[in-house]
Amino acid sequence: MRVLVTGASGFVGRHAVPALAARGFIVHAVARAPMSGAVVHAADLLDEVQRRALIAEVAPSHLLHLAWDAEPGRYWTSPRNLDWVAASLDLARSFHEAGGRRLVVSGTCAEYAWGPPRFDEATSACRPATLYGAAKDGTRRILSAYAESVGLSFAWGRLFYLYGPGERRGRLVSDAAHALLTGAAFPTSPGHQARDFLHVVDTAGALAALLDSPVAGAVNIASGRAVSVRELLDGLAERTGRPDLLEYGARALGPSEPAVIEAAVARLAEEVGFRPRFTLETGLDDTLAWWRNHLAGESQTGSKPLI
Repeated sequence: MRVLVTGASGFVGRHAVPALAARGFIVHAVARAPMSGAVVHAADLLDEVQRRALIAEVAPSHLLHLAWDAEPGRYWTSPRNLDWVAASLDLARSFHEAGGRRLVVSGTCAEYAWGPPRFDEATSACRPATLYGAAKDGTRRILSAYAESVGLSFAWGRLFYLYGPGERRGRLVSDAAHALLTGAAFPTSPGHQARDFLHVVDTAGALAALLDSPVAGAVNIASGRAVSVRELLDGLAERTGRPDLLEYGARALGPSEPAVIEAAVARLAEEVGFRPRFTLETGLDDTLAWWRNHLAGESQTGSKPLI
């Protein structure tokens, strides 16, 4: 089984590579730097010539497509979402035409219509409120129809809220961990909104399990239990001894923000056979341990974190 992983340098991708290798895949990765356990390829996936040449060179039997524009604060409305729709569709076609058999693509809970507190793949409506969500949802719909028409095995891993080692700044957990460990105030919302958080290692493991299964269609990749943002931040503050740095209510929560976003995970648990290894407690411990090591290394070298 030869798998090509796009976005292997990203937050999820760098953890997906060892998860796939552990399942016996020969891993080829599109990445910016060498990676242990993978044959690395440098390619601009938005360039048609490079994209098709990559598929021809690797001739993968499996494809885990994670690459997309994910710059914090911008990806929700970025016109580059349109570029990634086109590139993803062509990548899937090139993969199939080169003999590829199994395709898994990462989606997002932002495809769902906000409103109900719990989202089920079979019964919850997809009606995205953002360009990013619409681009992902549109890509899924087209790929699903294409895969059915050509006999390609296809699944869509719909990601919810992630955290863990290596998360770039500009996101909730990474910014909070950095602030609490460096003694900086962390202004935030009142924190009563509940979200379904999953450690990134479990996220990568779930995607690897999905790729290694025959399950088709959309599958929620989540813990199945929403926790309040306040509970998560209090957990970080308790572990760092700096609850005084959390400034709840200093930022307003947007009026369109749902009170609860929680995933139904029966397909992931029962059909894919995957269950998370990390609890919220052990996940926060692991995340803070990574940040402590990272900040210690930055202090010794005087360099800025490259995340």
